[in-house]
Amino acid sequence: MLKVKNLSFSVDGTEILHDVSLEVHRGGFVGILGPNGSGKSTLLKNIYKVLKPQKGEIELMGQDLLAMTNREMARLLAVVGQEHESSFDFLVEEVVLMGCQARKRLTEGFDQNDRKDAQEALRQVDMADFSQRSYLSLSGGEKQRVLIARALVQKTDLMILDEPTNHLDIGSQIKTMNLLKNSGKTIVAALHDLSIAAKYCDTIFVLQNGRNVVDGDPKEVITQSMIRQLYDIDVSLFSHDGELYLQYKTD
Repeated sequence: MLKVKNLSFSVDGTEILHDVSLEVHRGGFVGILGPNGSGKSTLLKNIYKVLKPQKGEIELMGQDLLAMTNREMARLLAVVGQEHESSFDFLVEEVVLMGCQARKRLTEGFDQNDRKDAQEALRQVDMADFSQRSYLSLSGGEKQRVLIARALVQKTDLMILDEPTNHLDIGSQIKTMNLLKNSGKTIVAALHDLSIAAKYCDTIFVLQNGRNVVDGDPKEVITQSMIRQLYDIDVSLFSHDGELYLQYKTD
């Protein structure tokens, strides 16, 4: 579904990504891990064309993504970034309805089916009662859930999310990850929480200093040595009912 090949990106002569390659297969849940500054967000921004790579190729469903218009890309790929701010105030429902725009002609308005889709997406993220609230009045976690609802109504097969659990309390984190996991969509998400990555991801892709380190099954990738290498901390790992758990050492 998504293939990144030998992607490199620099800013003012400083290389942020170096020959990064990534393959995402249909229906998978891919977690991108790495410490701050490893290039996770930069990689995602290159994929959804906020940034332009100096070198490399990106294929989306067999097509050259870099040659697509933004509108063409939006019909195939939904994005939830880290930035929540807007220069203009909208109602929550209006923000979610923006996700329908990629399927519309430029002058076409929203119909009753679009509004039903928006309400259903808000219900899925526990924000249905906020549909007529000002978006700018929301907390960071509430904004995050609204943006996930907006991505859902795009009805794309692929979603890319940069820290989808950012700003969310623990209950909302679990509900959001369950929603994404059971959505039937292909998911690519940059994550900080290793326990969440181990629980929900089918494949882990690790970046360090803008380079591929390792990728594979979470149980094979998330190891004591990998965590020590990336984050300079020691952990104990144990499994229960097939799930991997981490206990951080404080001494």
